[in-house]
Amino acid sequence: MKQRSLDALGATGFHRIAYVEWGEPGAPAVICAHGLTRNSRDFDRLAAALSERCRVVCPDLAGRGRSDWLPAKQYTYPQYLADMTVLISRLDTADVDWLGTSMGGLIGMQLAAAANSPIRRLVLNDVGPFIPKAALQRIGGYVGKDPHFASLDELEAYLRKVHAPFGPLSDQDWRHLALQSYRRRENGGFGLAYDPAIAEGYLASMKEDVDLWALWDKISCPVLVLRGATSDVLTAATAKEMQKHGPKAKVIEFAGTGHAPALVGEDQIAAVRDWLAQTA
Repeated sequence: MKQRSLDALGATGFHRIAYVEWGEPGAPAVICAHGLTRNSRDFDRLAAALSERCRVVCPDLAGRGRSDWLPAKQYTYPQYLADMTVLISRLDTADVDWLGTSMGGLIGMQLAAAANSPIRRLVLNDVGPFIPKAALQRIGGYVGKDPHFASLDELEAYLRKVHAPFGPLSDQDWRHLALQSYRRRENGGFGLAYDPAIAEGYLASMKEDVDLWALWDKISCPVLVLRGATSDVLTAATAKEMQKHGPKAKVIEFAGTGHAPALVGEDQIAAVRDWLAQTA
């Protein structure tokens, strides 16, 4: 694994986008994009497995992980799409596979639906073209909070509570999430590794359901959908509809998991690895 970064342009100037890269430069490229409050290191176990055959690149979206924070009004999908376009260009390849968890999947859908898209194959982790308002509001209950933790143990306990729908993770997995999810505060202690200001645009969007079916029908590349069986973000009805039109996705469901599968279990990793190998 190598730590890298690039400079991307926004309304107030350039900002730094950090990313980690696994595998060899000449191998087929896979970009893994995280969810709303998460970061690139969520994919460590998956990336290590895929890097046997692929070049795996995992960015920290602006305001998360090791990437620069932006003015609150810049945390928008147009900015994320612009930043990820720069990343794709950096890889110097004709096409890439995209795996996105939640918000990372919504970014992937928008890239894949664009004319002349470089997205060759798309993996959506527990997200689709319809998200119920109730699910958005549940997530809004913790997005933008800026809790103070005296220790990593306290931070880990918080993550276990907020992200319980990730499924039955091991103690080692939870510790890894904690170690990759903190920032040190100037006055001591720990905070979460994201800018609380990312909540501004998100909270404004919770007033109604997200409906992107028109966008979905523009996607033509192969799509794999991973769904947590108890997910409130990607409902069973939406997943079923995603198989009927547009790219007619393949859907794999994981029991005992909600929003979103953490992609650390062997069954989840195998589902991604095998599908990418079969559709090569």
